[in-house]
Amino acid sequence: MAYITEIVIALIALLGSAIGSYSGFRLTAYRVEQLEVKVDKHNNFATRIPLLEEKCRHILERIEKIEQTKDE
Repeated sequence: MAYITEIVIALIALLGSAIGSYSGFRLTAYRVEQLEVKVDKHNNFATRIPLLEEKCRHILERIEKIEQTKDE
């Protein structure tokens, strides 16, 4: 009879370990997914910066031309 209680306790412990591992796996998967979203946002930002720099450069050139024509 003592073996049956030990087996039941072992099965309960196994079930608890399995549930804990599954929960940990889900949490890890969720965190990786959130990290991927952040990386995608960063990559989009990194591709837009050169475009903004080019637009700013163009605007500054136009301002300089306007100032030069104003001074003349």
